[in-house]
Amino acid sequence: MAETPGRAPAWPAGRSGDKLLAFRRAAPVPCLGHNREIAITASSSPSTRTTRLALLALAVGITGVGFAPVFMRLSELGPNATALYRVAFALPFLLLWLSLERRPVSPPGGRRRMRRSDWLLLALSGLFWSGDLVFWHWSITLTSVANSTFFACSSPIFVIIGARLIFGEHISRGFLAGFALTLGGGACLLGSSLAFNGGDWLGDAFGVVTAFFFGAYLLTIKHLRDTLPAGAIMFWSGLFSLPGMLLAALLTGDGFVAASLFGWSMLIGLALLAHVLGQGLAAYALAHLPASFTSVAFLGEPVVAAILGWLILTEALGPLQALGCAIILAGVWLAQRYGVRDTMAG
Repeated sequence: MAETPGRAPAWPAGRSGDKLLAFRRAAPVPCLGHNREIAITASSSPSTRTTRLALLALAVGITGVGFAPVFMRLSELGPNATALYRVAFALPFLLLWLSLERRPVSPPGGRRRMRRSDWLLLALSGLFWSGDLVFWHWSITLTSVANSTFFACSSPIFVIIGARLIFGEHISRGFLAGFALTLGGGACLLGSSLAFNGGDWLGDAFGVVTAFFFGAYLLTIKHLRDTLPAGAIMFWSGLFSLPGMLLAALLTGDGFVAASLFGWSMLIGLALLAHVLGQGLAAYALAHLPASFTSVAFLGEPVVAAILGWLILTEALGPLQALGCAIILAGVWLAQRYGVRDTMAG
């Protein structure tokens, strides 16, 4: 379809809160420029069916993200360069996703203009995402992997506080019990590798910083999903995250060229499974699920990683680790039971 010069089609809204499954036709609107704005569609109230679909999308997304540690372990590059390629190789596929969302659609019921504040939030989401990855890798180099992972999993603390203050989400005792259960399961999963002797306090502190950045990333994506589709958010936030990750890779001296075709295939697999599929579906789900529950559900990622490590990398998965996995899943179920009930009722 021919487009008017200097004008771009609008992002669509869907039926029953599902912006990605239903398209309508709309007239072209001005694209962003000096004092120009892009028209975008507002979210509608999620139905029970949409919420269930979002829960399924989140489960598949977390499974995809769970492949990330395996690809990271098999990568022939350093951690920061690997993270850089994770996003860079995902961008062409996210651009395709975005272009499908930007097909002309019919006039929707509710519209508003995209403001500079939206672009600021997209830039912040990219900053938070790069900060999450960079500080996590620094944490691993300064403390044990177990400690780094445990402290990084404290992100729901920041998300729960932010979701309550920013979005007014109801935080029940049952939900908090589910979160506490997942933390206990995480400690069991890490087993004897977890130690609190104070000797690696800087690495542990960087683990907490990692949790803060990931929590801020989830809250920002949740806010953006009120008005923007998932593909647009994933593309622009990924693009904005590249400078920070490139700088980190340069400062740490990571190489940028894989030694074999296998090495490049690991980077592409990381981009497709962990970022496009995993993070993309999680971003989709955030439009229909509470941010607090989503953050707790992400604690299921170490469970997926542990199982994949056992199956693919032949890493040990003893009785204590298996018990930890079961406790984490029970905690996520409990958090879903009390954290998404009000959404399902709506």
